[in-house]
Amino acid sequence: MQPLFVLASASPARRAILIQAGIDPFVAVSNFDEDQITTTEPIALVQTLAKCKAESVQSRFADQAALILGCDSVMVVDGEIFGKPIYKDRAIAMWEKMRGNRGELYTGHCLIDNKNHQTITSYGITTVHFANATDDEINSYIDTGEPLNCAGCCTLEGLGGFLISGLEGCHTNVLGLSLPLLRSMLKELGYNLKFSGHKVEIRSSP
Repeated sequence: MQPLFVLASASPARRAILIQAGIDPFVAVSNFDEDQITTTEPIALVQTLAKCKAESVQSRFADQAALILGCDSVMVVDGEIFGKPIYKDRAIAMWEKMRGNRGELYTGHCLIDNKNHQTITSYGITTVHFANATDDEINSYIDTGEPLNCAGCCTLEGLGGFLISGLEGCHTNVLGLSLPLLRSMLKELGYNLKFSGHKVEIRSSP
């Protein structure tokens, strides 16, 4: 029997990525307080946050064969970490630096195998090229509210897609969950993917 796949995230985009890829996850929101982690090194930050989120829900599945995935993303532009702006004035300041520029989107991934008591962490980096958006475009985009709770103040899969001119690297990483990276992490834990119809089964390697 394949393990229960748990997504320790409230992100609709991460859930949608998995569903579109044939995995229907059990969503267990971590509610982890991200302000507890104060490191400013982006790789360490996203990996630590991803691990904390996965670990914060692990006890709920202690008696089950479960694979628990935690993720976290930040954008880095000119050496500055851009998280979720939350407020409009911060979002405007971020976009004034982002337009016509490029940034690196870091996404940390932590995968816990409850059955075999193993935990691995990794990360993906994708370079994002931003369009040279006008003041009117920036203000009207922010007024939609879409980017205020997104790392990097932009959503590739939403309205913000108009303001991204190109990507270098894994595009699902920009959405918050790298499918190629997840596959390699599953293989490292001893699992293979079996494609069947529009679904994917996660099986232990023989």
